[in-house]
Amino acid sequence: MTTAVTTSLSPHLKDLENESIHILREVAGQFDKIGLLFSGGKDSVVVFELARRAFAPASVPFELLHVDTGHNFPEVIDFRDRLVERTGARLRVAEVQDWIDRGDLVERPDGTRNPLQTVPLVETIAEQGYDAVLGGARRDEERARAKERVFSVRDSFGGWDPRRQRPELWDLYNGGKLPGENIRVFPISNWTEADIWEYIGARGIELPPIYFAHDREVFERGGMWLTAGEWGGPREGEELVTRQVRFRTVGDMSCTGAVLSDAADVEAVIAEIATSTLTERGATRADDRLSESAMEDRKKEGYF
Repeated sequence: MTTAVTTSLSPHLKDLENESIHILREVAGQFDKIGLLFSGGKDSVVVFELARRAFAPASVPFELLHVDTGHNFPEVIDFRDRLVERTGARLRVAEVQDWIDRGDLVERPDGTRNPLQTVPLVETIAEQGYDAVLGGARRDEERARAKERVFSVRDSFGGWDPRRQRPELWDLYNGGKLPGENIRVFPISNWTEADIWEYIGARGIELPPIYFAHDREVFERGGMWLTAGEWGGPREGEELVTRQVRFRTVGDMSCTGAVLSDAADVEAVIAEIATSTLTERGATRADDRLSESAMEDRKKEGYF
């Protein structure tokens, strides 16, 4: 879905864009092999757009890396493949199913594969020799992500130690690391969900259609509207119904809930989130509700 294009950015968005482009160029200057974690979600799409602008007219010097749970929304996979074909980007896909087939991972009883992404991610980073990996995480999403610096050192096992935080004064980013370590980089750390959507509208960035209101068969579980799929479906007492919904975030179908919405374009989405009292992850991601420290625990093990 293509959004309307605004002729210019607001001063606030221009400052954010310039900061992110500076970070991306710092990454290209400090590291040899770089991956850009790409899910097809709005944040990774914006990081990719920023990278295109940072290095134009040359091509993006990063390989896209998608850790595919196998339970993704079909619309998102279709969008990912069309973007790669249209832009000529290099894409590497790490299939969680491959680790399950080898016996290195075991399916969870609830069918959720999001927590299973960590091992494929860490092992793929090691196998491919990435010394830096870019991600689309933002500080406003979740408490643990609010703690993390733009350049985040990970140990040889991909683990994150929140006590090993480096100062980042005057936009100076330290990419130094020991052998076996890698750096996770978050170019849009200082953006908010509203900033992302305003930028999408201003730059006319295409997104998967599930971000906008559409009719969909869903069922309610734990206060969220979920979509049935290969991972599973309604249990006893849960009814499959058709509702007008949209998704605020993209992830494994088993743990990513929709919100009831009639926001069918960017302007309507911006107006909707302006009145929301929950972050997109807090409102629609079951994997972040497992405990108060769910995200931080996963990051310590190597997750983004």
